[in-house]
Parts: sequence; C-alpha cells; structure tokens
Amino acid sequence: MSAQPRLVVSAPASGHGKTAIAVGLLAACAARGIPVAGFKVGPDHTDAAYLGLAAGRPGRNLDPRLVGAQRIAPLFQHGASGTQLSVIEGAMGLFDSLTGQPEIDGTAAVAAVLRAPVVLVVDVASMGHSLAALVHGFRMFDEMVHLGGVVLNRVASPRHEQMLRTALDDIGMPVLGALRRGDLPNVLPARSHGPVPVAHRTVEAVRAVRRLGEAVAGSLDLDRIVALAGSAPALPGPLWTPAEAAGAEVFEQRPVVALAGGPGAPYTYVETAELLTAAGADVAVVDPLRDEGLPAGTRALVVGAGLPEGYAEELSANRRLCSSVAQFAADGWPVIAEGVALPWLGRDLDGRPMCGVLDATSVTGEQTVAGYREATAPATSPLAPTGARITGYKQHRAIVTPRAGAVPAWTWSGGNPEGFVWRQVHASQLGLHWAAAPEIAKRVVAAAVAGPAQLLPPIPLRPVPPMSPPPPQAPAQHQPAQHQPAQYKPAPVAPNLNDTVDITTA
Repeated sequence: MSAQPRLVVSAPASGHGKTAIAVGLLAACAARGIPVAGFKVGPDHTDAAYLGLAAGRPGRNLDPRLVGAQRIAPLFQHGASGTQLSVIEGAMGLFDSLTGQPEIDGTAAVAAVLRAPVVLVVDVASMGHSLAALVHGFRMFDEMVHLGGVVLNRVASPRHEQMLRTALDDIGMPVLGALRRGDLPNVLPARSHGPVPVAHRTVEAVRAVRRLGEAVAGSLDLDRIVALAGSAPALPGPLWTPAEAAGAEVFEQRPVVALAGGPGAPYTYVETAELLTAAGADVAVVDPLRDEGLPAGTRALVVGAGLPEGYAEELSANRRLCSSVAQFAADGWPVIAEGVALPWLGRDLDGRPMCGVLDATSVTGEQTVAGYREATAPATSPLAPTGARITGYKQHRAIVTPRAGAVPAWTWSGGNPEGFVWRQVHASQLGLHWAAAPEIAKRVVAAAVAGPAQLLPPIPLRPVPPMSPPPPQAPAQHQPAQHQPAQYKPAPVAPNLNDTVDITTA
C-alpha cells in the first residue's frame, strides 16, 4: 500500500485554464520546498514537459489507451515516488475522451483508478448562480469520482466573486481559490513549439513557469489544496519499475543508445529512457535541432514523436547531423523514428532537404491527422517481431508519399499500411509508449549490441525477368567495402495507388 498525496486538476472543458493552474500549482509548491511530481492524462508531450519543468523532475503521461488501465496506478506510483504532492492534469473536460469512451481513457477514469480527489477549474467570466448547478452536476455525475473543490478563474469583480462563493456554499462545495481576469498570465510558449522550449530550458519557458507559480501562490489556498491531496487513500499494489519491466540481459559492454531530446526533456515519454537503461544501454541525449553529430560510440538511435513538425526548417538546416544519420542508417545500425522523424529520414519536407535515408517526400497538409491506432507489425524489425500488436497515437499534418515502403512499419484496420522498415530502420508517424511493451527496449538494446545488420541488396520494385548467366570471370582480389555517402541509395519503396490521408478527429 502506498499513501502518496495526489489530486487531479480538471475542468468542464478545454480552455478553462487547467494547464496554467496545474503548472502554477506545482511551481508554487516547489517554491515552498515541497517535493512534487506532475502528470498529464493522455498522450500530450507538451503539457507533460511543462509540468515536469515546474516540478523539477520529469513530467509523465498517464494514458490508459496507450499503456492499459492496469498500468496506470503502478506507473503513477513509480513517477510519484519520493514526493509529497502529485498533480495530475486532465485532458479536455473531466468526463470527455479522445476516443469517445471516457469510461476507459477519460480524466474521470484516471481519477477513479488513482482514487484521487478532483479540483475543478471553471472559467466563470460569464457565469452567475448557474455555476452551482454546473458544479453540482459534475459532482453527482459519477459516484467513483470525488470532486473536492473548485478554483474560480477570470472572476470579474469582488462582488462577482462573493456571489459565486455564496452559490457554491449553498451546495457545500469548497472554493479553493479565485483569480481575477488577468491574474493568470498567458505566458506559456505557443503549443506549436511542443516540448522544445522545455528541452532547451529557454528563458521564456522558465520565466513562464515562475510567473504562473507566483499567480497561483497569490490566489489559491495552497494549504487547503495540499490537505485535500493528503486525503487520498493509499493505493494498493506494487509500483512499476523499469528493471522488472525490461528484464535486462547482461552484456559485456553497455551500448550507447542516442535518444532525441534536450537537457530539459526528451522528445518521447520518460519511461523510454528508463527502459533502455534498465535493458542494458547507456542513454545519451542527441538534439536533432542543435547537435551536429551523434554521440560518440552510438550504436542505436531513437527519435520519439514529441518533436513538433514546425521545426522542419531547423532539422533541414542541420546538414551535418543529417549526413551522419544517413551514414549511420546505411551502415546498418538500428534507427527507431516516430512522428516527424519519419519525414526527417526522407528526402525532403516541404521542399527542404532532409536526411535522405528513405526514398519518400513529405508536404504539410491542411488537416491534422490525429487519433489512436491498434497497430500490427507486418514484418520483423528492431522494434517488434512479425505479428506484434500495440496501440499507438499519431498527430501530424505531414503527408508522406508514398505512405509506406516495400516493407511497411505498421498495418491497422481501416487504413493503408504505413511507415518503413528497411535494414534496421523502423520509421513511422505512429508514436508508442514503451511501458506498454517493455520488450521493445530489450530488442533495441540487443540490436545495438549485435551491431550492423547484413547489408542486403535493394529489393526491386517490380519482378526482374530472368537473365542469362554472365560469362565466367577471373576472380578479383577482395577489397574492403568503403561507404561513400554521395552514392548512398535510399530505401526502396512500393507505389501505393490508393494512398489517402487518414483523418481521425480527436
């Protein structure tokens, strides 16, 4: 049993200010010297990064769809270990869901699994006594969810605040704080930057978190909030540990696995680095936007789906790293690429040259492709064996042509094959949470230890007619093969005449 103080910060819908409140609450408590941890419900890398920056330790995601509901409590206990307060920021509204199944993956479902009290942030700018009806409905809607208090955001005046407090007092709902219009500054960097400002520890990101902490400390009753979090009952069951999940093998040497990110955050879920380390690797961070080469001794490269597509220009401008990655892949070393890393490995994105590992081109479309996919691996790769199934999440605008290579990375019901498997490259726009399948880390580390795959000749796009045998020649003296990047041939691809944009609203 584990008694870890915790609460969920949610709202009736998106746009009420829950992200700013959650980040500010963590920053305010951390400034008081309270050890804190931040979590985000769902697959969002950006909010998790800012929660982590505010807490001073990695922000984590709790996504039942990606990792399974049975892993939510163990993963939470792992991430909250050693803290005195955990803040879990919800996704969308309290009873909403990206998939339309809130009983499985909504914020309320996560709150119920964690037995965590909920703080409801409400934008009350245009509300009066009806606030009581709204809050009462949220309190009574699900008996498994404990609504512990309300934070009033964008209050118009002292008289407005008093009216709202009186309305909530009539239904016995505590008000844990009130912020006037303008009290909660809109200072977080634009979401189009994703977790990059946190990864780079920019002045803008650090200052934004500090200002939100000051705003929350001056407007919310931190003592009552901490007490509410402390009322959460103990959680049964063991915590999740990377070592037990990965089941590490013992290698004579620990291979270096380069993981894309920055000093402040990786461009993937935090558990990826933990699992790779537990599986026997030394994880070294490489920043595709700044570093001009792979870390010394790199034997595998992993680029997660957290890197935003808006940085295509910076990715293209880093020609030295592009050349280094192209040679690394051509030499047969393992490369795992998710999200924008697939277009990055292609020839070009919006006309900008990329790494040229894959014979594919990409353009930014007008619509966003977003949603979960139940994916199946059609071929064996360093990431998965043939037939392996896993749930991933994709969110992108880039349209890759062709959609898949001669050997696709994934197939799923209702969509065309997607991605590329070539030599030891596995590239797809689908992002995975490795905690759902810890064996991925073992496979990547084992591939890194084994070294470059045998360099097979390119697979022809069409059957080649039989040829007459060549005349016998005198044996030539063997010369060691020498790689020349200028003559490197991209991975072969199969044309897809039925390729369409796969849109799922989320």
